[in-house]
Amino acid sequence: MQDDVLATINASTVRRSMGITVMFVLGAMLIWMGFRYPPSVIGWQLFLLGLGGAVLVLAEKMRRATALLLELTETELRDSSGAVIARVQDIVSVSRGSFAMKPSHGFSLRLSTAMGRRWLPGMWWRLGRRVGIGGVTPSSQTKVMSEILAAMVAARDAE
Repeated sequence: MQDDVLATINASTVRRSMGITVMFVLGAMLIWMGFRYPPSVIGWQLFLLGLGGAVLVLAEKMRRATALLLELTETELRDSSGAVIARVQDIVSVSRGSFAMKPSHGFSLRLSTAMGRRWLPGMWWRLGRRVGIGGVTPSSQTKVMSEILAAMVAARDAE
């Protein structure tokens, strides 16, 4: 019963395609500019080529990350690869307001214990005790998950 999935979030097809395309085009343009219009200083040319390569690597990481689903069970929030994002027992608060530090179309969590750094571009990030869920995700799915999490935290705190 504890492994029953209460809510899922997947990447919006349009946002995913647009984000990946923009990043691949940016990386390709930086590399193209580095070769086609090389600056007079070799350091700047290497900077353009390195930055273009880094953006292409990030675009590929985003493509792989947005292929995953986020799943909420009674005990944890995880992705479809099995990586635990946060345990429900460690969640102190859920922030989903307009001025909260959160990803686009998403929400943020504050944890009681730090779980380490991790980032899946477009889906979620974790930095110390803060977790951000969202990015290229549909706001309807993230809203449902954040409300379920907030209710679970409130019920736990009421006991």
